Amino acid sequence: IEHRGSIVGKTVAWVGDGNNMANTWLQAADILGFQVHVSTPRGYEVDEKLVAGTRKGAGNYRFFSDPLEACRGADRVTTDVWTSMGYEAENAERMKAFTDWCVDAEMMRAAKPDALFMHCLPAHRGEEVEADVIDGPQSVVWDEAENRMHAQKALMEYLLLGKLA
Repeated sequence: IEHRGSIVGKTVAWVGDGNNMANTWLQAADILGFQVHVSTPRGYEVDEKLVAGTRKGAGNYRFFSDPLEACRGADRVTTDVWTSMGYEAENAERMKAFTDWCVDAEMMRAAKPDALFMHCLPAHRGEEVEADVIDGPQSVVWDEAENRMHAQKALMEYLLLGKLA
């Protein structure tokens, strides 16, 4: 909203692990009315039970085996680390499996010209995203992190005080 206005009717490309962040994008799409194009390596897909449990089911979700195709025409391109906490023992295996799922300039060119790149941070440049993308003009990762900080502060206030100030 801060950079491009409403997300209703837009397309978000998720490239990478079908982890908790991918699931959150699917839940948000169901609530906020946008499409999610998901591309993950085989064996790292999103939780199909979660997709089926949304109000629209798979109506706002499409799977792409090719990450470049998932990005084609997208308004937002987003990813997360390949090895989340708790999966460190799988790191070497994941590095091999995810090689083609590194968000790069070609994927951003496949997206809309004014597409934004997002990442929940921390990021590993050269793994899930190339440095020229995360540090480039389409990246809004620092604004995204700042907004998350404000949301966390509000949640802490509510939990500590039992009310909003």
